Parts: sequence; structure tokens; C-alpha cells
Amino acid sequence: MDSPSSSTGPQPIVNSRPGGRRRSILSDFLSDSLPQPSSFLSTSPGIAREILTQDIAECSSSDDDDEQAAASDAESASGPADAKLAFHPNGIVWGAGCSLVPTHSRDRPVPNPHEVEESLHAELSLLRDNAILPPKHRRPRTTNAFARLYRRNFSTKVRDHEGPIVPDVAVETTPMLREIPPTPGPEEIERRFEFAVAHHEIRTTWQREAKTLIQYSTPLIATFLMHYSVTIGSVLTVGRLGLVELAAVNLATMTASITCYVPVQGLATCLDTLCAQAYGSGHKHLVGLQAQRMTWLLWILMVPIALLWWFSEPILAALVPSKETASLAATFLRVLIAGMPGVAMLESGKRFVQSQGLFKATTYALMMGAPLSFLQNWLFVFKFGWGFVGAAAAMAITQNLLPLLLVLYVWLVDGSRCWNGFSRKALRNWGPMIKLALPGMIMIEAQFSVLEVLTLCAGQFGTSQLAAQSILVTVTSTSFNIPFPLAIATSTRVANLIGADLSQAAKVTAKVSIIAACMVGCFNLLLFTTFRDLLPRIFTDDVEVIRIASQALLVCGVMQVFDAIAAVAHGLLRGIGQQAIGSYANLFSYYLVALPISLSTAFALGWRLTGLWAGITVGLLCVSVIELAYLHQTDWEVAAAQAADRLRSEDVAEVKLRRHSHSSYHMEV
Repeated sequence: MDSPSSSTGPQPIVNSRPGGRRRSILSDFLSDSLPQPSSFLSTSPGIAREILTQDIAECSSSDDDDEQAAASDAESASGPADAKLAFHPNGIVWGAGCSLVPTHSRDRPVPNPHEVEESLHAELSLLRDNAILPPKHRRPRTTNAFARLYRRNFSTKVRDHEGPIVPDVAVETTPMLREIPPTPGPEEIERRFEFAVAHHEIRTTWQREAKTLIQYSTPLIATFLMHYSVTIGSVLTVGRLGLVELAAVNLATMTASITCYVPVQGLATCLDTLCAQAYGSGHKHLVGLQAQRMTWLLWILMVPIALLWWFSEPILAALVPSKETASLAATFLRVLIAGMPGVAMLESGKRFVQSQGLFKATTYALMMGAPLSFLQNWLFVFKFGWGFVGAAAAMAITQNLLPLLLVLYVWLVDGSRCWNGFSRKALRNWGPMIKLALPGMIMIEAQFSVLEVLTLCAGQFGTSQLAAQSILVTVTSTSFNIPFPLAIATSTRVANLIGADLSQAAKVTAKVSIIAACMVGCFNLLLFTTFRDLLPRIFTDDVEVIRIASQALLVCGVMQVFDAIAAVAHGLLRGIGQQAIGSYANLFSYYLVALPISLSTAFALGWRLTGLWAGITVGLLCVSVIELAYLHQTDWEVAAAQAADRLRSEDVAEVKLRRHSHSSYHMEV
């Protein structure tokens, strides 16, 4: 870690040398021999605007819709126009996440009132840190050495790190000196912030960025762990039934993920753009319409998937040698068909509340649903004696319960302003939405499929190996819920700093996040290696499975370091609008590096399960190197300038969209 003074000195934001390349963010870690990057690729929300324009044209004849849109316009006009530093999860909803694979997201969410408020708080903090605004609380002078040491190491204020802190010679005791000027209003904060940015007066410290990342990622970690606990509860319960059952639940859940859950998440990512665009344009009633449309689409697509699950036994029997394992896995899938409607509703519902800034709505639903999931597993499997089928029933019921809890939140607490009831209009205008949704689904599906391949390979080694694979997938997926939220926080913070033309501050955030990723990875490594004999015992009592899982956990522990770095590096790429680079790096590393190594070490060298995870570890190392190398040779000042160009072009398009919607309404009237 660089010292505070070295990373947050008084240099201006733009400090490139004529004819040369400025020092890059990772120049302290990698060599300077990499070539100059090409310009950033611009992303266009044209499809989203096309969908919104068509919906506005169809819905503008409704008086209620227009009154709501007019009220939305008036409400948006009364507040600040921009949300430069809003703490939103940049295209990834709370409670969503895939094991090992970072998800594809959009570049620029449309700010909502919640995000505008958070943006003002962030701008206010930076202004106070740079002494442009007075502090919230006047700090008394002191000669306490501990206080000076604390300020030097943990203070977020820039001036505390510009030079040595000497003991003060006086102590403020006069009440007059303790009075602090009142905090200015939002307009004044915006004016001072823009002035300070224009004059390169805004700097940050690694302490400020570390505090920001911790504040944002901590609730996300809790939320993601609660979301994944639904799967953990079933695996823990089934593991106590027997070896074959533990192997079957892994085969079933991985098959369900690759054929349903991951495609549903990928398709629903288009709502990150559509719902946010509808809300940001002032047509709140269209937020519910977009969510309805996606839900209907997902329900229709689930019909053939349900048929596949119902008749999956011969397919699974052809892929794994154990007929009993294939039969139990097919039974598990048949029961999970009952949870399909809830899966679609939850993915659409999460985007529906997120677009309104209600990021914690899903968290509250999970806080109630996750404990009930564990209770249902105990009741159905052991108390009622349903056995293996009971675990599947508990998962299916929870999948339907979570969206119902989300609906109750919207109905009783907040979010109903964007719901105008069910409408037949949701059955039209599907073409552009599908065109927007397919790329995200294909990319996530392609990245996630490698885990299904490894699961099927593990099944070739016997029931014990497949049962151990279930433990490893569960443990590594759980541990991934620490670096993945950190990556989301990093992506959001960097995107907003770049968008606010604070590229130097974004570099500080990036350095902090990379070091934080290394720390998280090392923590998981220590956890895996220290408790490698204990962790498998949580899932099963079978001695052979424990031995296999314990041996493979050593490799999985090493993988944790590269997994964390790759996740955060991909978050940085999302933050600068280059998530496509990370996606292609994942595809290359998984299919051309990881998969061949996994198959070679597992089958040719006879390493079996350990060999499968050794290939994944090398693949993640490759992803980390590629993404860090790209970040190293990236010119972040150019990225900030191009982000400003994109924002200006999108703002122009947004103004045209608003004018078109108003003109369409008046022509209809």
C-alpha cells in the first residue's frame, strides 16, 4: 500500500506528460512495457430508448398515465439534476450473484431520488475532507499522541496526510470556537463541488476510499450470503441423509442453474436499463409494465425448461455413471418445477424495486425468507419424514415465498407508485426487449457452463467424488460472496468518480480495492487451509468424501486469492465501461485455459477432483493477469473524458426522448 501522501498528493487531476504516457494505476505492480490502449468503446442505450419510446406512444392516451408522468416530471424537476457520486450497485441487484463468474452490467444507471440523496452525501464528504466546507464536528486541539497517531493512519481528511502532525500548543475551550457554520443546501453543495472539480481541488485518501468500500460492501455481503443460504440449507440437510443424496443434490442444483436460474438472471439484466430509463424519464408507470413484460417472457420460456426437468432422468443417467444418483437428481428437479414461477417473479421484482432506489427491499425479504428456508428443511426432511424430496420442496416453497414477501414490501411499505396494475400492453413490444436481453444471457450462460462441465466430470469418478464436488461448490460459492460485493462497491465508486471527472481519486479507489481483494483472498485461503478437515464434516459424516474434499480444499484455497482479484478487477473494468473486456477474458481463460487443464490433470494425470479445481485455479490466474494488464495500460484521464462525452450524448438523447413523449401525448389528445 502506498503511503497516503504518495497517492493523494497535491498534483492536479490531469498530469500527463507531453508526448508520453502517464503513470498508470498498476505501474507499481507491473512493468511499463505494455502498449498504449485503444479508445474506450462507447455503449449506446438506443434499444432501451426505442422500447421506452414505443411504450410511451402506446400508453400516452391514458389520462392516469399522463397525470402520473406529469407528477413524476414535476418531482424530478424539484430536485438536483445530477447524481455524480450515487452509491448504487451499478447494474447488479442486491441478492443476485453467481458463483465464480462476475455478471455483465450496464454502464450508467439513471439516477433516482434515493441515489441523488446519496450523491449529495458523498459530495459533501469529499468537500469536507478537502476543507472546502467546514467539518461536521469541530475537532478540539489536543497533545494526545494516540489522537495524532489515529489521525495520521485513519483520518479521511486530506490535510491530515499532507505533512507531519505536530503537537498542538493550545486547547480550544471557548464555546464560540466550537460553533460550526450550517451545512449549505443541495444547490450550494453542487455549485461548490463543480467549482472544486473544475479547479482540480478535489482529492481523496485511501482511508476515505477504504471506508466507502467497507460501508457499501458490508450490507451487500450479508444480503448475498442470505440469498445463497437457501441453497446451503438444502445441501446441509441432504448431506445428513446419505452419500448418494449429497451427490444428487449437487447434480440437480447445478443442472437447474445452467438450464434455468442463470439464463433467467441473464435475461432479466435488461430490466436494469429498461426500468431505470422508465423511472428516470418520469414515466413511473412504465417501470411496472417492463417488469410485467419480462415476467411473462420468463414464464413462457420456463415451459420447455419444466418439460426438460420432468424428463431429465434418462439424460442425467447418460451423463453420470450412477443410476441412483441420476434418478434422485431428476426427482429433485421435478419438485423444483413448482418454484419456477417464483424465480421469474423475484428476478423481475428485484429490478422493479432497485430502479426506484429501494435497494434494501430484497434484503428485508431475504431476512424473513432465509430463516424460514432452514426451518422448512428441518420440518420437511426430518420432522415430517419426507427425506430427500422434502429438501427440494423447501427450496421450491422459498423460491415462491421470496417474491411474495417483496410484493408485500411494495404494497405495505414503498414502491407501489410504479405499479398501475396488470395490463395487456405487457404482452406487446417484446422484440426489442429480447434483443436487449439476449447478449447478457448468452455471456453469463457461457461463463457459468464451465461449472456444469466440471460437475459432470466429477460424476465420472464415482458417487464419492460427486458428493465431494457438492461440498466444494457450496463452500467456494459461499466464500465468493465476500469479494463479489467488494467488486460491486468498487465498480460503483470508480464509475461515479470517473463520471465526475475525478480520475485521480478513482485510481486511489482502484489501488485500495486491489489490495483489499488480496486481503480477502488471503483470508479465504487461510480459512480453507486451516479448516479443510472441519468444513467437509459440516455437510457429511462419510470418511471418504471428507478425505477427498479436504485434499481438494487446498487447491480451492489457492484459488480464492485469484478469484478475489479477478472479481475486483472485473469490477474495475465495469466501472470504466469496459466490462466486455472482462467477459471475453473469462471466456478465453475458462474454455481455452481452465477446461483443458482441468480435464488433463483430472483424467490424464489421475488427480480427479483436485485436478478439476487446479484447472479452474489456473484459469482464474489467467483472468487476473489479463484484466490487471489491461487496467495497467489504461489511460484513466482519457476514460474520464470519454465518459463525459458519453454522458453528454445520453443526456441529449434523454432530452429528445422527453420531448418526443410530450409531443406524442399532445398529438393523442
